[in-house]
Amino acid sequence: MSIGASSDTEEISSINLRPGATEISGQVYDLHMLMFYICVAIAVAVFGVMFLSMYLHRKSRGAKPANFHENVKVEIAWTVVPFLILIFMAVPAANTLIAMEDTSEPDMTVLVTGSQWKWHYKYMDSDVEFYSLMATQREQIENRFDKGENYLLEVDRPLVIPTGQKVRFLITSDDVIHSWWVPDFAVKKDANPGFINEAWTRVDEPGIYRGQCAELCGKDHGFMPVVVIAKEPAEYNAWIDEQEAIAKRAREEEQRLLAMNMSMDELMTEGERVYNAACAACHMPNGEGLPGVFPALKGSEMVLEDQHAHIEIVLNGKSGTAMQAFGKMLSLKEIAAVVTYERNAWGNNTGDAVQAKDVNAVVNGN
Repeated sequence: MSIGASSDTEEISSINLRPGATEISGQVYDLHMLMFYICVAIAVAVFGVMFLSMYLHRKSRGAKPANFHENVKVEIAWTVVPFLILIFMAVPAANTLIAMEDTSEPDMTVLVTGSQWKWHYKYMDSDVEFYSLMATQREQIENRFDKGENYLLEVDRPLVIPTGQKVRFLITSDDVIHSWWVPDFAVKKDANPGFINEAWTRVDEPGIYRGQCAELCGKDHGFMPVVVIAKEPAEYNAWIDEQEAIAKRAREEEQRLLAMNMSMDELMTEGERVYNAACAACHMPNGEGLPGVFPALKGSEMVLEDQHAHIEIVLNGKSGTAMQAFGKMLSLKEIAAVVTYERNAWGNNTGDAVQAKDVNAVVNGN
């Protein structure tokens, strides 16, 4: 579904492939319709001849079955005609596929990395990178609130690209196989760990375009949406400048926090926010986890007794499990806050107030 697409597109897409919002998606749609009409014509011809033959040569009309075996002309005809039809279909299909794979001479490049269960976007030509997580409220998923228009297709930080420019996507994964899919761009490319696949798009109309992970990638596969906002070049450049300024301020704030301590109340408030956004889906809002699947944090020996190990597993994850690394996703402040929250929520009450400098020490191997 896309905002900015015409109502006609929405009506067509409910029963058919959508024309999309790019030249390539239009070519794919035209190719699809060409193949469809050819198949319809073949079906009408074949079934027409078949039913006409049955009607005209039925027993009640006194028809007598012919006694013959092969006919060279017929054999040649039903070999050559399908071959010519396939050639006629292959030429436009090959042209479209070649155009879809031509990622040369892009105006900009974005590295797209899938992980359970979010997307990471890195603008290769600037100092901007961020994670994009689903923003649909948990209450909607649990049927406590009415579902919104874009249920399961909202994110906290969408990918932003300029209109009228060729954008190349380098697509990979840091855990299992995902698939980055935006129907309006006719882009669906697997994100394989250890490999980089390429795709591209050029969007001419500003708007919001939605997609999702199209590969069964684990427990929260259905909660991994893609949202792309296409902006006019001037508006996009202003957005990039703003994001670079935000990133610079964040780095300066990190350095400032290393020299100061946050209060327990500040840590708990921030920690609860981070926990609900990043951890509650697996470990549950009450910290009790899912027995046999996700371990409980409430009453956990590591949480209660080993602060260093607790920080390390949040930073680096745990190999062979669904516990992912949050070191690149969360700031030092956010990791300190969420570790503090987990060590003092649900009756854990260790009294530990983990600071950004403590997390930084673990990062540096101290």
